[in-house]
Amino acid sequence: MHYSPLLTDLYQLTMLAGYLEEGMTEKAGVFDLYFRTNPFEGGYAIFAGLETALDYLEALRFTEVELQFLAGLALFKPRFIEYLRDFRFRGRVTAPPEGTVVFANEPLLSIEGALAEVQFVETALLNIINFQTLVATKAARICLAASGSEVSEFGLRRAQGPDGGLSASRAACVGGCTGTSNVLAGSLFGLAVRGTQSHSWVQAFPDELSAFRAYATTFPDSVILLVDTYDTLKSGVPNAITVAQELRERGHELQGIRIDSGDLAYLSREARRLLDESGFSNVRIVVSNDVDEFVIESVRNDGGLVDIYGIGTRLVTCSGAGGGALGGVYKLVEIDGKPTLKVTGDVAKSTLPGKKQIFRFVEPEGRFIQDVVCLHDEIIKGGDTVFDPANPLRYTKLPPDSRITELHGEVMANGRRLAAKETIAVMAERCRIELSRLPHGCLRLINPHRYKVSISDRLSCLRKDLIDEHGKREG
Repeated sequence: MHYSPLLTDLYQLTMLAGYLEEGMTEKAGVFDLYFRTNPFEGGYAIFAGLETALDYLEALRFTEVELQFLAGLALFKPRFIEYLRDFRFRGRVTAPPEGTVVFANEPLLSIEGALAEVQFVETALLNIINFQTLVATKAARICLAASGSEVSEFGLRRAQGPDGGLSASRAACVGGCTGTSNVLAGSLFGLAVRGTQSHSWVQAFPDELSAFRAYATTFPDSVILLVDTYDTLKSGVPNAITVAQELRERGHELQGIRIDSGDLAYLSREARRLLDESGFSNVRIVVSNDVDEFVIESVRNDGGLVDIYGIGTRLVTCSGAGGGALGGVYKLVEIDGKPTLKVTGDVAKSTLPGKKQIFRFVEPEGRFIQDVVCLHDEIIKGGDTVFDPANPLRYTKLPPDSRITELHGEVMANGRRLAAKETIAVMAERCRIELSRLPHGCLRLINPHRYKVSISDRLSCLRKDLIDEHGKREG
């Protein structure tokens, strides 16, 4: 997807113009993009949107039409408009791969380069990463709740506009959905496209059976019938069984039925019984209707027999406790080679200064233990003391027998990506494996285990020194 450089907040342009006037555009700057609280009151997040972000950075440039628009605002000097004519992103980006399990207070992206360039891209990067990471996390929670049943994303009609629909479909499949109803997303991102028919199809025919027969005639090898237009168990499922028998006689098989209303646990159980008794145990049951992870958990606890969940509104809008927005921020951590930080009265909200790296400590059998954020030139090892970033008085020692992996890698240098794009399937498999390696309590929907993200001794001391220095300077 192409994003115009005008997809930004006005203050990014006014700051850029100010840097030009002050001769600061080429000063070296480093920013970290991260979030402060895990979404949905959960125990983790799923990183998504990196490839989209890299596409944006690589293609960043102003067209003549866009420059004329900015000149017409009567806000910027001609010199600034000319400066934008050759404006490009030439910086460096480090990040984990998409589909990686991530946590609050650790950088998702670190962006370094000329101050003007790394400042300007803030708004677009936050827009891309915040939303896709939020949707991928919601999808992962839903897929875990489904516990082996397939999940398809059906949310385009309820998404926040066309681009929101595309981004949501992409991110949902990073988080574990196996397909989407969004045909354009299927084309752009190589996703499996799925769908049945709507209630209006059934209503357009003289009766339900005629509607089912017509659809089966058109698509004899991919028929999924919507059975709840009139009465799911008294007409919908019996009529679907009639069509299934007729298809079988012609050498085809009914693929599934979809239930879009009512008591999903009860109706799916009864539909399963009717199908099995009629010799159609192969027919899959799809349910939809404002489903999310909590509805799925309830359906499963009540004995529902569902093969595929179609998730729409609550996935693409990320509704539910702690949803709505990720709350990611973009903070300057180094300027002109010197670490810097934002100081607040609450140490937990003070930024972490300097260029950083993130290490993940892993048990010998592969289970994740904790993450450690440290300075870019540090060597960290088992037995070292690390600190809670929200409470410097709380510390622990890293387990000595653990394996250490580095979470970030260089993904862009000199404004060019360094590796070929991964497929969504690779990202989704990474997500699945990483979730299986989390401490089990992190996966709970309610009151999850708090995974430790610590900071190194050197980073903790640097932050304290900078806070003290700021206090002395300000009197």
